[in-house]
Amino acid sequence: MKNLPLTNPAYKYLEQSYAEWLDVLGYSTSTVRYFPTFVREYLHYMEQQGYTSIHDIDIPIIRTYYRQLTQRANQRRGGGLSNSYLNTHINALNKLLEYLRTQARVMLPPTGIPAETPNPEPVTPLTSKQIKSLYEVTKIYEEEKPALALLDRAILAIYYDCGLRRNEGVNLNLSDIDFDQRLLHVRKGKGGKARTVPFSKSTSEHLQNYRYEGRPHFAKTGTEPSFLLSLRSGKQACGSTLNKRLKYMQSQTEDVSLQQINIHLHILRHSIATHLLYQGMELERVAQFLGHYSLNSTQIYTHLVEEVYGT
Repeated sequence: MKNLPLTNPAYKYLEQSYAEWLDVLGYSTSTVRYFPTFVREYLHYMEQQGYTSIHDIDIPIIRTYYRQLTQRANQRRGGGLSNSYLNTHINALNKLLEYLRTQARVMLPPTGIPAETPNPEPVTPLTSKQIKSLYEVTKIYEEEKPALALLDRAILAIYYDCGLRRNEGVNLNLSDIDFDQRLLHVRKGKGGKARTVPFSKSTSEHLQNYRYEGRPHFAKTGTEPSFLLSLRSGKQACGSTLNKRLKYMQSQTEDVSLQQINIHLHILRHSIATHLLYQGMELERVAQFLGHYSLNSTQIYTHLVEEVYGT
């Protein structure tokens, strides 16, 4: 729904100023990018119903729109929209109402629409052997594509060794890595929470090799602060590009069980958390390493250890 047109100048301005407001408040890159998309979809619906003023926005119309949304088909996967998608959509609309209250003095209450129960997503961590296979496979194409091999090992080091979330790795800057102290600084994690992640000597080698030997092949200027760079633009790499690199590594392995997994960056984070607990690290330290607010978020990995290792 990214390309739904808006014809009303007031609605076009509202979408743009809403995005700028989110950015000024320091919301994540993904929120600033996607929340306005959801709002545009709602405003497009308003236009289709003949509403043309910001003052036409009200809770009954939003609730009618949301009921239609819950019945809409998923255009890419079939079936209905996932509960997680619906929750994000309504969060974007609630945030729009907050924007209207604080910036336009349009005094509307929150939507009052209850959150949907999130769809359970099975978590299957990779084994230590499978992680090793991903590292090892980069050596196969290292002679032909040395810079890419260094980048791929840096991706594994950031998302597995350091356990970063997808956007935390994307937003990582050169200045965030202290090689002398072997510390990685996450400036703005989930909920705006900062943390410091220690890393090992081998991880340091992977990161430094990419920093000084691989990254210069992608950099177009000497002023780009992002650590992980796009292969084409030389600017900050996006999460989808990094996911593609991970899938490429997967495709080059001869591990049949690894090739059958729907792999993505967050699986690396799940994997390191599970491995650390299995190796005996205390739950509180794992929670600190991952940047969890609550131990309840980390507790899931104790169950994974039991399922995977039978302990």
